[in-house]
Amino acid sequence: MKPETLFKSDGRLERVLRSGRFAVTAELNPPDSADPQEVYDAALVLSSVCDAINATDASGANCHMSSVAICALLTRAGYAPILQVSCRDRNRIAIQGDVLGAAAMGVCNVLCLTGDDVTVGDQPQAKRVFDLDSIQLLRTIKIMRDEGVFLSGRKLTVPPRLFLGAAENPFVPPYDWRPLRLAKKMEAGADFIQTQYCFDLPRFRQFMAQVRDLGLHEKLFILVGVGPLRSEKTAEFMRTKVPGVIIPDEIVNRLRHTPGPRKREEGKQICIEIIQQVREIEGVAGVHVMAYRQEELVAEIIEEAGLLPRPLRIGFIAPDPLRRLRKSQEDPPPFDPEP
Repeated sequence: MKPETLFKSDGRLERVLRSGRFAVTAELNPPDSADPQEVYDAALVLSSVCDAINATDASGANCHMSSVAICALLTRAGYAPILQVSCRDRNRIAIQGDVLGAAAMGVCNVLCLTGDDVTVGDQPQAKRVFDLDSIQLLRTIKIMRDEGVFLSGRKLTVPPRLFLGAAENPFVPPYDWRPLRLAKKMEAGADFIQTQYCFDLPRFRQFMAQVRDLGLHEKLFILVGVGPLRSEKTAEFMRTKVPGVIIPDEIVNRLRHTPGPRKREEGKQICIEIIQQVREIEGVAGVHVMAYRQEELVAEIIEEAGLLPRPLRIGFIAPDPLRRLRKSQEDPPPFDPEP
């Protein structure tokens, strides 16, 4: 994708992607705790190895510390978060308010998700909301950003400057429909995409060929989801219990035939090999590393995959919210090829 002179956010992730560098994002898994230090400890490990940190929003329909709260802590410490917003739990009134609040705190990136159904979580009796879906949510925030109004038409005094993302899963049928849905998300406002875990490389290559045929790789940035597997038991659990995760038999068998003490290392090596292979696929702009409660392992993977050094640590570069207010009516800064 060619860099643009007008930026949609003040954030590091957009600058890195528009510069043409291979971007790295990672998930910070929220604690079941009210202690902010647990968030800071996890973020510190990730800060020198990735360009932005995802704050997950009750993923798997399980309750944890909220994504907005995690973003508040991360921006306070100077990190670059990606606010995940799920439509499952809040209506459009609450979501629009959260988006404004997050932007006021210095959040520059939002990932728009429909959300897993409550039946897959540990509180299946919870009521679903689903006032919007992910595509409607993208349109909602794009309208707030680009037109400066709420969905009601009421005017915003200062629109949020946000880089908008969405999720995509190339690995579940109908396969031919997946690139078309990606196009709908792009048209709705998606600037970047983070995919579900990629373990099936042949299927992903076919998906990317379809994406290139539609020219979508020139209109939005695609980050491939990757992650380590601790053992064949972990792989079996993920492919049977986690919605949308497809793990081929050959990967499970590779772990099964690895001696017990070496399984963790083998799982890490599989992840590194996948990163190195997807990096060579035309149209891939980066990777999104997911490793539940294993932030140290994420750092090892990124280093051993040859993705270091990053151009700049993500600490201490979050935009000043007061500066954002002062400069909100001015032109965005010119494109800087050296973020």
